[in-house]
Amino acid sequence: MLNLGVIGLGRIGKVHIESITTRVRGAKVKAVAEPFLNDEGREFAKKHGIENVYTDYKEILKDKEIDAVVICSSTNTHANISKEVALAGKHVFCEKPIDHDLEKIKEVIKTVEETKVKYQVGFNRRFDHNFRAIKDAVLAGKVGEPQIIKVTSRDPEAPPVEYVKVSGGLFLDMTIHDFDMMRFLSGSEVEEVYAVGGALINKEIGEAGDIDTAIITLNFASGAMGVIDNSREAAYGYDQRAEVFGSKGAIETKNDSNSTAVISTKDGVTGEKPLYFFLERYMASFSQEMQEFVDAIINDTETPVTVIDGLKPVLIGIAAKKSLVEKRPVKISEIM
Repeated sequence: MLNLGVIGLGRIGKVHIESITTRVRGAKVKAVAEPFLNDEGREFAKKHGIENVYTDYKEILKDKEIDAVVICSSTNTHANISKEVALAGKHVFCEKPIDHDLEKIKEVIKTVEETKVKYQVGFNRRFDHNFRAIKDAVLAGKVGEPQIIKVTSRDPEAPPVEYVKVSGGLFLDMTIHDFDMMRFLSGSEVEEVYAVGGALINKEIGEAGDIDTAIITLNFASGAMGVIDNSREAAYGYDQRAEVFGSKGAIETKNDSNSTAVISTKDGVTGEKPLYFFLERYMASFSQEMQEFVDAIINDTETPVTVIDGLKPVLIGIAAKKSLVEKRPVKISEIM
């Protein structure tokens, strides 16, 4: 049984603790650290049988019984804590992104290579049943060589402007999942990015220097092309779809909903709206990604989303931001 420590008891930290304690085999949460710990956090930890609760994450690093650490703290702490955990000889699961600064990510890569610990980045959508079905079909050759990859990702409501100001921007906060999904579904690296966008939902987001709506086109090393469309607010709910069109056919996924029931009457045909947000839509994927992280440690295999996989979407995101500002296609080699 692996002992895990969790750093950060915010929303995503609680999601991972819930997954580990109820759905993940071969591991338990031995300790959690949260600098802003309150009574609600203590009760949550107690409810899930966590023995040790700290305000200082370094207490987790000192515990020789802890095998791996799950980093769910704020983004600006991910890189430094990743290095500290690796240097303490513990395996690392780090929520995305590792950092917004390429040099800091490179330092993490160097530390992971030197310490030889296992490192996984939290791109949970790779473990979603819909997107995995597309990937499996592509790998099986059912659609032939991928030619066009499309991803639609639209949130049900825009975040507060205060969040936007510290998020790193749409491309590094929201679209980063879609950049990873493009690499995952295509099986190829992105070579060039062209992005257009605007603040069509909330002008205050534009005044804060960000956008809330975007279309990004991608050129892959394989010759395939990709299209991502993003919106911070879809009136009908959480819109998460993808398609791969290839030389032999196509495969696409629809949104998940509470049921597939459709009502047909003289007034029209209606069905359920998509599941409202990521906790409803992707909860199973959070459990699966953690299970595969634990299995990689137990079986001494490579993690399914490596530290290099954590670097590549950030490169694409930075290229997209540059493309938006300079109103031109940007090659990833310019960012490298």
